[in-house]
Amino acid sequence: MKRRIMQSGLAIVMTSVMVLAGCSTKSEETSSSSASSESPYEVVMAFPGNDQKDLLAVQDEMNKITKEKFNTTVKLTPISVSAWQQQTNLMLAGNEKVDLMLTYANTYGTQVAKGQLLPLDDLVEKHGSGIKKALEPYQLAATKIGDKTYAIPTARDMAANYGIVMRKDLVEKYKIDLSNIKTLNDMDAVFQVIKNNEPNMSPVVPRSPGLSIFTGGYVTYDSLGDGIGVLPNYDNNMKVMDWYETPEYADQLNVLRRWFQAGFIPKDAATSKADGRELVKANKAFSYFANMKPGFDAQESRRVGKPMVSVQMTPAYSTTGFIDLMMWSIPKNSKDPDRAMMFLDQLYSDKQLYNLLAWGIEGKHYVKKSDNVIDYPQGVDVKNTSYNFNAPWMFGNQFLSYTWSTEDPDGLKKLDEFNKSAKKSKALGFIYNVDPVKTEMASVNNVLTEFSIGLETGTLDPVENLPIFISKLKASGIDKIISEKQKQLDEWAKTQK
Repeated sequence: MKRRIMQSGLAIVMTSVMVLAGCSTKSEETSSSSASSESPYEVVMAFPGNDQKDLLAVQDEMNKITKEKFNTTVKLTPISVSAWQQQTNLMLAGNEKVDLMLTYANTYGTQVAKGQLLPLDDLVEKHGSGIKKALEPYQLAATKIGDKTYAIPTARDMAANYGIVMRKDLVEKYKIDLSNIKTLNDMDAVFQVIKNNEPNMSPVVPRSPGLSIFTGGYVTYDSLGDGIGVLPNYDNNMKVMDWYETPEYADQLNVLRRWFQAGFIPKDAATSKADGRELVKANKAFSYFANMKPGFDAQESRRVGKPMVSVQMTPAYSTTGFIDLMMWSIPKNSKDPDRAMMFLDQLYSDKQLYNLLAWGIEGKHYVKKSDNVIDYPQGVDVKNTSYNFNAPWMFGNQFLSYTWSTEDPDGLKKLDEFNKSAKKSKALGFIYNVDPVKTEMASVNNVLTEFSIGLETGTLDPVENLPIFISKLKASGIDKIISEKQKQLDEWAKTQK
């Protein structure tokens, strides 16, 4: 299940158009003035994140801007990642007031089917000029279910390539030539060097707890939403395949089994709850696979606390799953959807407001090194800062973000070029409705839970277990699921110009 969540939507994804900061159109001014004449309104904004010590101080600064613009304030409501699904399910199922909510690709279709999210097309036309400038038309269209838009993707990396991320100091210490790494098989020699010289370190680990080695880190297909029926090489003449029956999957399992038997993968990889990045940080691991983008090495170095270097192994592709990975929706519980959309639009167009939410208050949480480059104030760092969600891709338009002094000053420009140059999956814009095969999906999920992580960490021998895995998937109805997905994909394809 986690494999599909990461693939539908994972990393770690973004836009194509650089947005001019703080500009207002006449329509925005009209909306703002009409809103200002109304009674005050508080937008409740729910998103995943740990509570920050200075949350209310940042919220107050944001409200100075939005109250003056359109008589609206915001109540920031971060919810811990571990509690996110349960708490948002309760919010949406009940009548609790919530005006803006982060929506993930893997729950989007279900929330729409339950009538929990409002259609946004008219609201975007009325109040979303900043959103329309920040996103390409195909990116906005990628969230449509039927002919309606129920969520707005955040402006960030809208594509990914895949590869391996390694400790830079060890790469240099053992003179590992990164130019020799082209394929998975090229990693054997690298891992052997680490095993020989760093006996207390695992050469490769899963990136996150409960995931396999390649989940979200090495993918060569469009998952078409959930990974149960995929489009190999992002095309395959639009023929949906059972990935688990392909020769490519069998080849990957053989590589992973070889690595496991050689001691490159930890013996407890299938059951460990450890975060791979934390293992690297603690000198217990050398590398992990990941979906990547420009500036990724700096991002991971900051997160791990050690210099990291990566090698790309696949071309960059854009899929519905990447675009829809992270979106903003207006739940049915909103008491003023117009004001919610006005506020959301500001996060795609107002540089000052966006950076307040993303990085906090200038002078307290960061200092400017130049007009667009920031660093921590003296005595403050990532460990003791009182405000830093460290998720600029989540809060609207990342292309409005200041750049940290440790990052490439041209990073956002390169990210924009990356989005524009990435190849597009032939199924870009297709959203799969699982409802007709919900029963079969439940059965298939049980089989995946039983086999996938064991096979995909090399723990289980694929020679013995892959045929059993495939047989159990078929008995659970995977062929019916793939047939239904193919039918929906064919119908969608007929509507494309």
